[in-house]
Amino acid sequence: MPTRRRHLARPTARSAAVTTALGVALFLAGGLGLSPWTATPGDGASRPAGDAAPAGDPLTADITHRQDQLRRRPQDAQALATLGLDYVQQAKNTADPTYYPKAEEVIRRALEQKQPDDFTAMGAMAALDNARHNFAQALDWAQRAVAANPYNSALYGTLADALTQLGRYDEAARAVQRMVDLHPGTPSLSRASYVAELRGDTDTARQDMSRALQDATGPADQAFTHYYLAELATNSGDPATALREAKAGLSADPGYTALLQAKAHAEAATGDTATALTDLITATQRVPQPEYVLQLGDLYQSLGRTRDAEQQYQLFRAEQKLFTDNGVALDSDAALFEADHGSPDQAVTIAEAGMKSRPFLDTHDALAWALHKDGRDHDALAEADQSLATGAQNALFHYHRAMIQAALGNTDAQRADLTAALDINPHFHPLHAPEAKAALASLSGRR
Repeated sequence: MPTRRRHLARPTARSAAVTTALGVALFLAGGLGLSPWTATPGDGASRPAGDAAPAGDPLTADITHRQDQLRRRPQDAQALATLGLDYVQQAKNTADPTYYPKAEEVIRRALEQKQPDDFTAMGAMAALDNARHNFAQALDWAQRAVAANPYNSALYGTLADALTQLGRYDEAARAVQRMVDLHPGTPSLSRASYVAELRGDTDTARQDMSRALQDATGPADQAFTHYYLAELATNSGDPATALREAKAGLSADPGYTALLQAKAHAEAATGDTATALTDLITATQRVPQPEYVLQLGDLYQSLGRTRDAEQQYQLFRAEQKLFTDNGVALDSDAALFEADHGSPDQAVTIAEAGMKSRPFLDTHDALAWALHKDGRDHDALAEADQSLATGAQNALFHYHRAMIQAALGNTDAQRADLTAALDINPHFHPLHAPEAKAALASLSGRR
């Protein structure tokens, strides 16, 4: 419900990680479900790309099993829907969006069978639309699935994911509470953590994620919760705790690639940029998630390695095209990238389109920054205010609003937002955090 996504330097919907065939089975049975959050093009995967198809991988094994089932019974609606869910998850795990069209094809075939348990196929279609950032369609499918089976906790998670990204936060919180009531486990408690994080209650967010860790039933669930505990710590300016959580997660599941990204966040914040680079390079080699690629590029840029940075930026652009070619709607990440490294006009176009499909906090922030870079600061300020409307403690959002206030000549407001950004997390971004510190020092000198 992510990603969180990046509920870090670049917030997005929190990403999936409870990603085994067991998760699919529990989704069908009304239990755990696939993943606590929708995935985005930049969200982390749980397995290295090179390990996408080992014999012991439960998800790959389940895909093979469902494909064998369908060779014998091509109209098996349950097998079709389950295979569709598997394909969605495989797209997340491998950063390969070509699985999304495959998922759509088999899920539509499942829906055509018009079985009494259509809620499985409806939920699968909702999960697919969430992953592609088609949140209005995801909401429709999730509502239909919940109406068909109001006692399946995972369906309320999918519903909450769509409501969150559509900016309907109170409704999302109610859906999460219903999910917790039905099944108080790792997926539901993780979403409850995110509800608290979005309203700025980081203490409750940590408590709920710690409860999710206590309820984790295997290494993947443990790694998942350690990852978000690490990110919560990083975003709160506590890299030492973040590093401990990342290492604990890697001890539970050494193949959980997202933890290398979390570890790199913490290492960069403590000044250990050499190790951070090593971890990010490993993460991008395992699973070339756009988020990792962009983070690596920005870290290179902060170290003056502009040629290396540009290579990562070019790769990010190519990956964005691959995602759009496979039905994924671009929004905040692509807009922020264009605003920082490309065309402000294009950034505005992407962000405005994103607002239509995903009027979430991240998109308001991305549109604000794009408008600022395009010289439209009065409009930008209104969007920046919206990005912070829920009380979320996000250093990057405050930094963006500070720079908009500076362009408008609002010095006191600029100082307040710069102070807030650096109080929340003094290492929130390898490029922008030093700029924030320099700007605040300049204001203090003038004062």
